Amino acid sequence: MPNTNGPLVVALLYDGLCTFEFGIVAEVFGLARPEMGESWYRFASCAIEEGPLRANGGFLLTPDHGIGLIDEGDIIVVPGWKGVDEPVPQTLVQRLRHAHDRGARLASICSGAFVLAATGLLDGGTATTHWRYADALRSQYPKLAVDHASLYRSHGRVFTSAGSAAGIDLLIEIVRQDFGADAANSVARRLVMPAHRTGGQAQFLERPVPTRRGSEVAPLLDKMRAELGGVWTLERMASECHMSLRTFIRRFTQATGSPPGEWLVSERFEEAKQLLIGRHHSIEEIAAAVGMSSADTLRHHFRKRTGISPKEYQTQFGRPTPARS
Repeated sequence: MPNTNGPLVVALLYDGLCTFEFGIVAEVFGLARPEMGESWYRFASCAIEEGPLRANGGFLLTPDHGIGLIDEGDIIVVPGWKGVDEPVPQTLVQRLRHAHDRGARLASICSGAFVLAATGLLDGGTATTHWRYADALRSQYPKLAVDHASLYRSHGRVFTSAGSAAGIDLLIEIVRQDFGADAANSVARRLVMPAHRTGGQAQFLERPVPTRRGSEVAPLLDKMRAELGGVWTLERMASECHMSLRTFIRRFTQATGSPPGEWLVSERFEEAKQLLIGRHHSIEEIAAAVGMSSADTLRHHFRKRTGISPKEYQTQFGRPTPARS
């Protein structure tokens, strides 16, 4: 362990270890950071089961500590889990509950939320996980609310985070809570990460491809996508499909899974994201190009759907501006 006297962070090791998720924990808490002083974290890992333990990537682990180290940890991190249907050992559940009872904080990355949910400590609270596992988490643990969109959530001293990279955001947030914004920003700079992303930010899911269950509205969808800046009233949409308004709304919703107005806003929003990434247009130009009435309207939809502004999204995800010769 590092020559410090700060909180002891314990990362769990298991057969089938999620290597990247474990690496995140070791990178944030396990590196020597003498500039942080003697109160910086101590870090260790422990095996929760007998070996041999394999990690994703094709190598074996030789742990320094066994499951008993959980009893000493101030922060216990579950770096992913073997699978959403893999049972959580009762010995691990009991040790995690005991650690929480004595004041330790528990945190999970990605599918590690299933381990923390198994303890019952999230019952009545809200947790998050990778969006692909959200339905499974809801089904297996109906006593907790599942937020499938946020980067990370907390329920008292129990923290959960979404997909792998969101785990970095959660761990930096823990650093911020313990040592302040300057320390968190310093760690983020070492990782070449944004200084701080709030847990409520969306996971920025890729847009799902809508299922076309019928051919009646397919030509309209293509035309609307090609003319997102146009004026698309319900009456115009129905006329394009040669349907009555009532029939059109019903068949459009059946074909796309969304009402016409909601579908159109989503398409405009997704196109705005792509234009922001390209960095070739101003916010006002993008709003006009996708058919939103003003830059303020675009900002409203961005904050509602992602929790950040268009400018912040462009800063985080935009392509680098080519250097001028």
